[in-house]
Amino acid sequence: MQIEVISLFPEMFAALTEHGITSRARQRGLYQLNLINPREYTQDVHHTVDDRPYGGGPGMVMMAEPLAAAIKDAKASLQARGLTPTVIHLSPRGQPLTHEKVMALKDCEGLVLLASRYEGVDQRLLESLVDEEVSIGDYVLSGGELPAMVLLDAIIRQLPGALGDADSAQEDSFVNGLLDYPHYTRPEVFEGLAVPPVLLSGHHAKIRQWRLQQSLLLTRAKRPDLLAERQLTKEEARLLKDVG
Repeated sequence: MQIEVISLFPEMFAALTEHGITSRARQRGLYQLNLINPREYTQDVHHTVDDRPYGGGPGMVMMAEPLAAAIKDAKASLQARGLTPTVIHLSPRGQPLTHEKVMALKDCEGLVLLASRYEGVDQRLLESLVDEEVSIGDYVLSGGELPAMVLLDAIIRQLPGALGDADSAQEDSFVNGLLDYPHYTRPEVFEGLAVPPVLLSGHHAKIRQWRLQQSLLLTRAKRPDLLAERQLTKEEARLLKDVG
């Protein structure tokens, strides 16, 4: 996967490229990341990328021209490699980021992420060069860099070979529409609390059922909206009924 990120603060992405799973995935060649600063596409001595909004109001708006040049350059770079680019703007008004969205984006050949700042981006740029907008939640951050890194982290860990254990991604929360079950490790007793006996039984069928039941209970308690949308299997309905 080839990723082009347009950002005024490209150095922030060291958190992604130099640490943890995403760093190792990059070293393995699972993805390539190119960072583009739109100031490089400005024409004035001050490298201006923002201006006051027409109609008045607080803050500044990112200008269309530098961003357009950066996006076009990024798309051309991908197309020169025979890749189809998908341009995404990270924005609070975008489509909510879900596991299903992550799985769809991981199959994109080339991504162009626009991490904007200030009060927003000239609407004409969004209408002409951006394919879609994505939001990581109903709140506002200082810029699109953190949302872009959240999106990329979620995508990269789904790439084949990114995780040490390929089954890890399959057991994450939301993969099957439920929250993940509780996890335990040594010691067997911690501050008077013991590991559930079923996990020590070695009975794999009972462990699987217990974990599924716990996922159902946690989802019902913490995210009932997910359970309300789910068509329960006969086994799931029975496991919930067993605990009332």
